[in-house]
Amino acid sequence: MAKLYFYYSSMNAGKTTALLQASYNYRERGMHTMLLSPKMDDRYGAGRVVSRIGLKAESHSFHETDDLFRIVSDSFREQPVNCVLVDEAQFLSREQVFQLGEVTDRLNIPVLAYGLRTDFQGEPFPGSKYLLAWADNLKEIKAICDCGSKATMVVRLDEKGNTIRDGTQIEIGGNDRYLSVCRRHFKERFHVD
Repeated sequence: MAKLYFYYSSMNAGKTTALLQASYNYRERGMHTMLLSPKMDDRYGAGRVVSRIGLKAESHSFHETDDLFRIVSDSFREQPVNCVLVDEAQFLSREQVFQLGEVTDRLNIPVLAYGLRTDFQGEPFPGSKYLLAWADNLKEIKAICDCGSKATMVVRLDEKGNTIRDGTQIEIGGNDRYLSVCRRHFKERFHVD
């Protein structure tokens, strides 16, 4: 029986590298994978999954209103899909997390979703919130804070490296805009009492 997995962490833990490795493992055995990535994350061009260490692959980019069950089932009719892998899963909507559950339950295809647990203010992303609630298996991928502790939070930085406390939940960026930190350093940087 297929399952819905959620691999979560803060930034710089190797989520995309793990996703690409999992896809490679399936393909090495002659199986077909389907990679999904949100259109809004176009840092490397739409339809591309790229890790910080240089691994990359083509993906099907989706919009926040796309029906992922339909996309996967249409692809499945053309060629077998042995595993669906979702990059930046925090950007999924509630409906899309439900649709991925339908992929596992109705099509019997495992879904491996990789994403951030919380945003720069310590709030859960919608996709992460529902994946944490509905996934069959939860796996934390560890990242490290500058102090050596496990990084579980993310802070947003301005161009001078100062912590930004307000703004929209979603702002695409990498190491130039975000820093992974432990909860203690998140509170110190964010001045949470």
